[in-house]
Amino acid sequence: MRGVRKRIAVIGGGVAGLAAAVRLRDRTPAGTEIIVYEQSGALGGKLRTGELAGVPVERGAESFLFGAPDGGESAAVSLARRLGLDGSLVHPAARPAALAIGGRLAPIPAGTLVGVPGDLSTLDGVALPASDADRDTGRPLIAPGEDVSVGELVRSRYGDQVVERLVDPMLGGVYAGRADGLSLRVTMPQLARTAETEHTLRDAVRAAQTQSKRVPGRPVFAAVEGGMSRLVASAASASGARISLGLPVRELTRTRDGWRLTLGPVPAPQTDDVDAVILAVPAKPAARLLADGAPEAAQAVGALEYASVALVAMALPPGAGLPDLSGFLVPPGEGTLVKAATFVNRKWPHLAGPDGPVIVRASLGRAGEEARLQPSDRTLFAQAHAELSKLVGSALPEPSGFWIQRWGGGLPQYAPGHSGRVAAARAGLPPGLALAGAAFDGVGIPVCVASGERAADDVCEYLEEL
Repeated sequence: MRGVRKRIAVIGGGVAGLAAAVRLRDRTPAGTEIIVYEQSGALGGKLRTGELAGVPVERGAESFLFGAPDGGESAAVSLARRLGLDGSLVHPAARPAALAIGGRLAPIPAGTLVGVPGDLSTLDGVALPASDADRDTGRPLIAPGEDVSVGELVRSRYGDQVVERLVDPMLGGVYAGRADGLSLRVTMPQLARTAETEHTLRDAVRAAQTQSKRVPGRPVFAAVEGGMSRLVASAASASGARISLGLPVRELTRTRDGWRLTLGPVPAPQTDDVDAVILAVPAKPAARLLADGAPEAAQAVGALEYASVALVAMALPPGAGLPDLSGFLVPPGEGTLVKAATFVNRKWPHLAGPDGPVIVRASLGRAGEEARLQPSDRTLFAQAHAELSKLVGSALPEPSGFWIQRWGGGLPQYAPGHSGRVAAARAGLPPGLALAGAAFDGVGIPVCVASGERAADDVCEYLEEL
């Protein structure tokens, strides 16, 4: 790549695409042109900061993990430092969260791994485990490389209640999916690894917890003061990329020297030629763009399904009478549209004020419940307000304001075997084309950042060999 000016396209302006663009800027020679194509009118994907009653409230992801499983910093924290935002990282208060079960808010049992306990004695009546089901049969729980659903493994060892009252709400808070449909390897990779050697689920959970290195005194989560949109804007600026908004990439064609992008409306198409491409878009548009150049990869990628969710934020008057919690999760069996709630300025001390409004943010909808999200904003708000009142045990006052954020098809549902399908898709890609983002490597800001950076590294290595 030395001495020859290159052009690299990043298709998708979410956090994975922007992280890729920053890494490309850091690794490529001066003069390399990086173009980020985002078909919507704004960068950031599901990182979007809104405002309510003068308080910044996230319309998407509200935080990210501070640490990595190996004991280092997460990729999101490293990116924040690279962008000069390390002094703006804030952390949640040490307030507990709860589970809404049978008309009461019960403490979430301590010491679980995404809801899967390593010690059944800590459940304290929240869920009744199956009697003596987690026996040592003399062989590991799963074979090397095998993938099963989280629900299949946990039900077989701990029974239905542990899945439905603990694991489902924990996974639902992240993926909006059910444990029976979600891949163990994607959603709980540490547990998948230890399940290949341990003979009981209890021992596999404990081994996974032991291998996950926690640094004493280090916070678990972090956010950016002022909102996640600051991270987005800073990444776009640091990348030095040319940003193309509102112009969808409709086709991707292999050329003798690289790739041709066809953009814009069908009656008046535009083209752009580049040397390499990073696809950082959801599964369906990725499959469409791969259809000509890598049809087998397109088929594997396009199999991924998504769940739709909505967020409602409401500004309640001071002294609204909420329990002293950071929020709560709701198991699917409770039948509510609300699956989780956060008491925003209780959870985040930097947003608290003695006379300010009480901000509540609720997440609505799970996989398969798209029809329940179809009513108007006003109707969804009214249902959420009524359900929250019932869940906390007292009638909430009317808010001074609210908003609804809909994320149609927003959360990937990783069925068992997802990792193998993605590995096969990547192995079948033509040189100079890389995949990044939640469609491929998992949800969460650190995972998406790391995915974008790996894609950028792959592209750089390809270009260096030209």
